[in-house]
Amino acid sequence: MGIKASPELLAAKRHEFGTDRPLIVQYFEWIGGLPSGHFGTSFVTRQDISPIINDRLQVSLILVVLAMLLSLLVAIPFGTFAAVNHRKVSGLLVSGASQLGLAIPGFLAGILLVALFAIQLGWLPANGWTPPRNDFGDFLRRLILPVIALATVQAAVLTRYVRSAVLEVMHEDYLRTARSKGLKPGKALIKHGLRNAAIPVLTVASVQFATLIIGAVVVERVFVLPGLGSMPIDSVANRDLQTVQSLVMVLVTITLLVNLVVDLLYTVIDPRIRLGRAAIA
Repeated sequence: MGIKASPELLAAKRHEFGTDRPLIVQYFEWIGGLPSGHFGTSFVTRQDISPIINDRLQVSLILVVLAMLLSLLVAIPFGTFAAVNHRKVSGLLVSGASQLGLAIPGFLAGILLVALFAIQLGWLPANGWTPPRNDFGDFLRRLILPVIALATVQAAVLTRYVRSAVLEVMHEDYLRTARSKGLKPGKALIKHGLRNAAIPVLTVASVQFATLIIGAVVVERVFVLPGLGSMPIDSVANRDLQTVQSLVMVLVTITLLVNLVVDLLYTVIDPRIRLGRAAIA
């Protein structure tokens, strides 16, 4: 419309977009469409928001879930090793490596990985996205670098928490009792200690999952992935209220679901939690 649009034209556009009604009315109308999966229409693109978020969110979730799994696969063995050998040079080296990992942001890790494995060695593609239904092999190849880039900091964070949690349980009475009965220290730790050490690590991992979604924004830009990317930032800059509130609702829902899953895992890892809740009830 331009800055010289007439008041009549502005009023007509406000009526078309529904912004001439009270905010509370607009909000509850938007809430009413959520059960059917309808997030409304973008004020900027005039497109239905639901399919856009759905397509982009699938890419981001694949990236984030794989990065979290890789982080845990790295953090659990290395964090346990660092705890068991905390007075040895090998344990200190692992702790130092995790400290270094904390200092490398995702975008820098992505640039370094592209420079080495894509440009110098030519082993992997530098960027782009292939839907798994089109070519699953190429889909996996294009995910390797962004997943590693996103998992770098998270693996470092979780390694430190695993180390602290394992160090704490190593001095518990039940582990000393198990060792005094002839069980080897390694077996005693694996059989009795890691289960209890897993609870605080899971708590941190659930919080870090939300951080990963935010961190994926930068990594997706580096690797040109069609995920959520800069969609939240662009929506705020363009004052696209419908898209902003839809994105917030989706991200909050994902965070709540992750916390629910972690809460259920607590009872699987430590049955005493389930028994304690039953006793209170």
